[in-house]
Amino acid sequence: MLCESEGKLIEERESLGVVMADLHVHTCLSPCAGLDMTPMKIVEKARQRGLSLIAVTDHNTAQNASAVMAAALGSDLRVIPGMVVTTAEEVHVVALFETLESAAALQHVVFDNLTPGIKNDENLFGMQVISNEFDEVVGFNERLLIGATTLDLGEVVDTIHRFGGLAVAAHIDREGFSVIGQLGFIPDGMDFDALEISKRLSLAQGMAQFGEYERFPFITSSDAHSLDEIGTVSTRFRAAGPEMDEIRLALSGKKGREVIVAMEGC
Repeated sequence: MLCESEGKLIEERESLGVVMADLHVHTCLSPCAGLDMTPMKIVEKARQRGLSLIAVTDHNTAQNASAVMAAALGSDLRVIPGMVVTTAEEVHVVALFETLESAAALQHVVFDNLTPGIKNDENLFGMQVISNEFDEVVGFNERLLIGATTLDLGEVVDTIHRFGGLAVAAHIDREGFSVIGQLGFIPDGMDFDALEISKRLSLAQGMAQFGEYERFPFITSSDAHSLDEIGTVSTRFRAAGPEMDEIRLALSGKKGREVIVAMEGC
């Protein structure tokens, strides 16, 4: 016989749907991304791949997030603003926000902590194109966005949380620019909201390989730098819809929301 709380949880879960999300997508503003990673093309490809939610996560800036969000208006795709912050230890942390204002607040801090006076070398790193929602070039960011900030890992995570965002340790299964690759471990007390597995492993494989960190929820994202990479892997969330508060609940495993993990062979 089910108790009242168990019955309510089952009822809530049965009323939820599946949200397909790719929470790590770059645009043409990231110097290492293709110049065809423009707002309209990103939205078109994400919809073709059956995604219901993406996050715009350029290196150390959120300047193209509003354009991708505008390009998705009126469609069945939801876009949330974010960025990939590079810490002083050269660890990539994905920051996800509900509003552009919160993302802009983090961007202000990040810009203040990028090495001053050093500009991007387009011949070496690539162009950093600011676009509008119609895929028109409206400017270029001349900062060295590919570089590291002077903020250490703890400062970055704390700042993301201060502005109401989620802090995700990026591609922990990679050697380059991951917290485990750079430090060798995840420091005790580091308050990540999730750990990201790259497309090199399935989510189940990543969870098994990094089982010592089972206290954290795991997700998987494409880290797309080209159109063909968008949605090649994604996280399935059981949630009421593609909203930031629903993703937050799913990562916490609350109110029937959860990350759906397909076991190997299923």
